[in-house]
Amino acid sequence: MQVAWPENYHTLAPFRELFNTGVPILMYHKIAPRPRRVRLKGLYVTPETFVRQLAELSESGFVSSSLAEVCQDGQAAPRVVLTFDDGFHNVFRNALAPLAERGWRALQFLVPQFIGQMNQWDLREGEAPELLMDAAEVRDWLGAGHAIGSHSLTHARLTRLTLRDAREEIFASKKKLEDDFGAAVEHFSYPYGDWSEPVRELVMEAGYRTACTTQFGVNTPATPPLTLHRITVRHPTRTLRALKRKLLGAI
Repeated sequence: MQVAWPENYHTLAPFRELFNTGVPILMYHKIAPRPRRVRLKGLYVTPETFVRQLAELSESGFVSSSLAEVCQDGQAAPRVVLTFDDGFHNVFRNALAPLAERGWRALQFLVPQFIGQMNQWDLREGEAPELLMDAAEVRDWLGAGHAIGSHSLTHARLTRLTLRDAREEIFASKKKLEDDFGAAVEHFSYPYGDWSEPVRELVMEAGYRTACTTQFGVNTPATPPLTLHRITVRHPTRTLRALKRKLLGAI
């Protein structure tokens, strides 16, 4: 019988069996209390929840891994990769200390056109404004032993662009990050999880080693490195639909 996993990650227990079959890449966005009048409420994970999640994983024997290692065989301990999309300042403010305390490493996918500014791509869709990490904070993030990757130049929906414009988003973002921060940028995250075969070919041509989608699942040596699976971390949804699904699952 096929197991019906929860759609999003909040706590380890429902995912323990799945995590033993491959390497999960957890996808975070914001580490902060949720403000009022936000559209995507679940993408705010409170600092307290983040601390609990790290403790739970560490105490269960999981160790942090990098994207470069995600599909390698022969690793002894169960591994988890932590990724953050967009480069929000609240991640810098609220995640660095807990990560250091547990000795975990993470990767931040940045939108270089908006470093030190606001989440312009969200504002166009009615989302609440949030400050992004500035250049000094990105350098401190790197100095703490963490990594950065590209989330495209402007957080564009790549399949809606011409291939010429998609190329610019993919290539120019890598160059700008490497020029600004002096660090190799080898990992890409498709904004909105939006990709196609031509877009993936551009990512490969640009020289990225891995690229992350939003497709649910864990990763094994058989997973194509430019279409890695991730699991979104969200607060549990408390809608009637979610409650009904939970009750039906318990029957």
